Amino acid sequence: MIICQKFVFLHLHKSGGTFVNHMMMKCIPKATRIGYHLPYSEIPDAFRALPVLGTVRNPWSYYVSWYHFQQGQAKPNPLFRVCSEDGSLDFSATIRNLATLCEDDARIDRLKAAFPHTFVNHGLNLTRTCIETLRGSGLGFYTFLHDRLYAGAPEPKILRMETLRRDLPGALPGLRGPEMMLVRDFLQSVPDLNVSDHRPYRDYYDPQLRDLVGRVDRSVAETYGYAY
Repeated sequence: MIICQKFVFLHLHKSGGTFVNHMMMKCIPKATRIGYHLPYSEIPDAFRALPVLGTVRNPWSYYVSWYHFQQGQAKPNPLFRVCSEDGSLDFSATIRNLATLCEDDARIDRLKAAFPHTFVNHGLNLTRTCIETLRGSGLGFYTFLHDRLYAGAPEPKILRMETLRRDLPGALPGLRGPEMMLVRDFLQSVPDLNVSDHRPYRDYYDPQLRDLVGRVDRSVAETYGYAY
């Protein structure tokens, strides 16, 4: 979460937020980071009236990026370890477990035991209370992250990750000329950040998993015009 004078940026997990964070901290005077992956509900009262800016990505792409990023870590996070059975499951089985986590009481219990009681401002930054709200919700994991982050925000401006470089300049309220020049230079010169190494996302899905993600993450896909 970054507080600027004219707006607040909320960082949705693996949806271009690291790139936007770096841009804001480098280009926008008085931008202040006050937490990591914190939801709208955690915005201090003094800044609740500010417009909210955020990002989103194709849900099918999200799961591929998440899986390969965690698979490449020397110490994957508890979510990956629980959904992949400590790395023993392949992509399809792991993502089935993650996408349907809302239906899996045993895995949610294991995650509650592994997650902290309070926000730690790194990684996913989900608490035991956060993951409990997923239980029985019927939401795919990415939709859960999306809804949790933006819940309560009045008319947030949410940009698709796939067109961030094009859309960001027009979505930043209140920037003066010199600041906007810095933003445009950043967007033109800085490569994507925090990316994982993988093939195009469609290479990883069988028809059953494709349709499963389409079902559990339907609301995000339909709201932002995503399709497989």
